[in-house]
Amino acid sequence: MSNSNLIFPDIETDRLKLAILTLDDIESVFNHFSDENVTRFMDISPCKDRNEAEEIIRFHIDDSGCRWGIYSKSDAEFIGTCGFHCWFQGEQPRAEIGFDLARGYWGKGIMQEALKPVIEFGFKEMSLNIIEATVEQENDRSINLLRKLNFEREIELRDQLIYYFLLREHWGLR
Repeated sequence: MSNSNLIFPDIETDRLKLAILTLDDIESVFNHFSDENVTRFMDISPCKDRNEAEEIIRFHIDDSGCRWGIYSKSDAEFIGTCGFHCWFQGEQPRAEIGFDLARGYWGKGIMQEALKPVIEFGFKEMSLNIIEATVEQENDRSINLLRKLNFEREIELRDQLIYYFLLREHWGLR
């Protein structure tokens, strides 16, 4: 499945630059995802080699969504990723949002700053009606972030994961 014909642009915020991951990012992705703190609440193990980093990038290139690398504007350091996967473009367009951040940047509002324009892009340019997220029950940081971004929690756990969703109209769009 492809990304349709939508172009996923670079996104800039006060402190960050987001750029779609490419195979040129293998080294940065390897360094980032080889940290067990980054992958702790993800459905992947820490990267053991660059081939695994390439597989992560290829997954996002081939998936029906997008994944941006997050770079600190102050020093151009690769500090995380975020984006959409499982993009369904049918009657109720939706996608799942995912994100990860290097430990040294936790607790500084970085991911909230990155996700606001990404969510805006999802609703406006991808025409999403619903953005979904899944979080492990112990991942307090992600749970708090989703709450700050007005995601609503589904009542029932599935596969021991908490499911969240954000509706277009709850973001202030019709």
